[in-house]
Amino acid sequence: MEPEADRKDIILVVDDDEDIARFVEFNLRLHGFEVIHASDGQEALEVIERQRPDLAVVDLMMPRVDGLELTRRLRADPMTSALPVIMLTAKGMTVDKVHGLSAGADDYLVKPFDTAELVARVSSTLRRNKEFREVSPLTGLPGNSRIRREISDRVRHGVDYAVGYIDIDRFKSVNDRYGFVRGDDFISALARSLHRAVVAVGLPPAFLGHVGGDDFVIVCAPDQVRPLTSRAVVDFEKAADTLYDPTDRERGFVELKDRRGTIRRAALVTLSIGVSLSDAGKRFTDPLEAIAVASEMKTVAKSQPGSYVAVDRRRGVT
Repeated sequence: MEPEADRKDIILVVDDDEDIARFVEFNLRLHGFEVIHASDGQEALEVIERQRPDLAVVDLMMPRVDGLELTRRLRADPMTSALPVIMLTAKGMTVDKVHGLSAGADDYLVKPFDTAELVARVSSTLRRNKEFREVSPLTGLPGNSRIRREISDRVRHGVDYAVGYIDIDRFKSVNDRYGFVRGDDFISALARSLHRAVVAVGLPPAFLGHVGGDDFVIVCAPDQVRPLTSRAVVDFEKAADTLYDPTDRERGFVELKDRRGTIRRAALVTLSIGVSLSDAGKRFTDPLEAIAVASEMKTVAKSQPGSYVAVDRRRGVT
């Protein structure tokens, strides 16, 4: 199966002019894109039902369902609302551009256009869309796809790397005691602490991603693991202390009622960090395997008191 990071982006070309459609298709394929074609907006909707493209290049003037109506329908459907659309117009009139952008198009091209402009607009629109989709709205950090690509890049370049999987111990106690808004404050505090630690370790640049909830991933050089995690733990625990109510912070625990009304105590939050190591990419060829081992080591870290970093040293890795 082709790795996700290497999958070709699928471009849907929607134009009733066969010559223009063939010109666009030829040049996009030449630059590494997969291309599918529809002759008008109605056919495009049917094609999208069967195969999900990554971007649509849509002609403004078409029979049955034109480009404006197609774009409006795509934006109105939750399944296609985020599909990036580049509008093609033959007129170059400001009013057409405004109508296209108002309907929800991400960009436009005026016919006639050259190959370089076509490829540049498609590439930049795809990049912006991916960056938007992959960024956590809470922390502003890249998500799962970008994390996997980062590991794949290091495997491809044959460099030593480490993957760290981090989460907050007893995070549920914070949500139960203070609610989800305060819980998000703890997640944001961890994001800031990890970011400061990533910046502090310097070069080569370490990578920080947000899997979701209180789960984060770092990808760095093996010798950066100890200074990065040590700094993050100290920084986060200090930041977390300020987020507790003074009474809870001073006594060192929160009191929670279970369903039976019994009061139990939960200690203040700490961090569990699991780390997997790779020797120049020979050990892990699949990013998911590196992440899975780090997650497994995080479970080991959770069995230890306080903040703890568990590093996988099996198979002779030091």
